[in-house]
Amino acid sequence: MTMADQALMRALMQASIDAALLEDFGSGQAAGDHSSLAAVPANLRGKARLLVKQEGVLAGMEVASAVFNALDPDLHMEALLHDGDRISPGQEAFYVSGQSRSILGAERLALNYMQRMSGIATLTRLYVDAISHTACRILDTRKTTPGLRWMEKWAVRIGGGNNHRMGLFDMIMIKDNHVDFCGGIAQAIDTVERYQKSKDLNLPLEIETRNLRELDQVLQRGGVQRIMLDNFSLEQLREAVQRIDGRFESEASGGVQLDTVVPIAETGVNYISVGALTHSALSLDLSLKAMPL
Repeated sequence: MTMADQALMRALMQASIDAALLEDFGSGQAAGDHSSLAAVPANLRGKARLLVKQEGVLAGMEVASAVFNALDPDLHMEALLHDGDRISPGQEAFYVSGQSRSILGAERLALNYMQRMSGIATLTRLYVDAISHTACRILDTRKTTPGLRWMEKWAVRIGGGNNHRMGLFDMIMIKDNHVDFCGGIAQAIDTVERYQKSKDLNLPLEIETRNLRELDQVLQRGGVQRIMLDNFSLEQLREAVQRIDGRFESEASGGVQLDTVVPIAETGVNYISVGALTHSALSLDLSLKAMPL
């Protein structure tokens, strides 16, 4: 990631945490964690541990720390494990200590982020490990939860995957609808080139192809960095890789699953984009448990 990307991600993270705290605590005269305010003395200090209850890949430690700091800067988090570590039931990922009310107020939010991120990182690692014998790389997509893309794409990286474009601003992708609206492959690429020149832009350009006929049109026209091969059969993917012959990057996409990713990677494509990394990952089972002082 570039420095600009990192700055954007952390700005989005902080905005997300602020919104989530508002969602939990409410606003105005009625605001507050009334369960903790009613049951826990104001001066009581405590300590809690993050307990791992399921095998997987840990993700979200930095986000959890940001949650604690946003709610109460006096909370102290001591990391025992790190993002990307393989974890198993019974392990402890971190300790957090400070005002007991603050720990309780941040508990669910920190867990929600970490469970979601760990689930995505765990699923991503399964895909990455499955094709590790090839040179192919796993990509995510924009099939993410609105407002939480920063988190989900971060988790993909922690799991060993690669981010595709972060949004609509950092890459030009000509999809099938763009091609149809423009009247064809060559017309779409021509239009993009004129647009980039008029705006003094130099964004990478990827174009989606639906069949070998469209692929040939792209190869004849040129002017792109990557060609997406959407819903191609294995035979068509192998043929496409031969025709591209290293002139452009190639990306396979369309309904990729764990039981299909290996033969796809073995066709020789450079990338495989997997929407399931973010839209189908299950949260990992983690729990925050109070500890005696």
